[in-house]
Amino acid sequence: MKKLLPWIITMFLAITLIVVAVFLVLGNNNKETTASGEKQEVKHEKQLSAKEIVAVSSDMTGIKTNLSDPSYIVQVDFSFQLDSAKTKAEFDEIKEITVKPIVLMTLADMTPESLGTAKGKMQLNTKLKNLINKSLPEGEVVSVNITNFILATI
Repeated sequence: MKKLLPWIITMFLAITLIVVAVFLVLGNNNKETTASGEKQEVKHEKQLSAKEIVAVSSDMTGIKTNLSDPSYIVQVDFSFQLDSAKTKAEFDEIKEITVKPIVLMTLADMTPESLGTAKGKMQLNTKLKNLINKSLPEGEVVSVNITNFILATI
């Protein structure tokens, strides 16, 4: 019996660990664990209709500027989706004086190689979203999309 006791304890611990792992994996269906260990509900965005998307979207067209390599020029148009119609109205008021300079400065730091890939364009969209959200008085930009893009050498 003394020789079997360590094997029984080892088997019991292995089964316990497997059961705990299964509960941890299956127990987090709609929850995310943050760094502090708290559980938060995963946000599910509701789908907007086409009319609702148009009501909360704003376009910025005709952006032309040099990139960090002065021999390249980019012409790009953006579409910004905001969280509400009120935010869209405020965004449209400050678009030329606040948002456009942010877009120009961000593009001036980009290289032609980074903008030549889909990943680079997604990073640009994310960076613009974060920078613009910091400058908005109320509300937030939900998404930024490139609607037209031309990259050319001078």
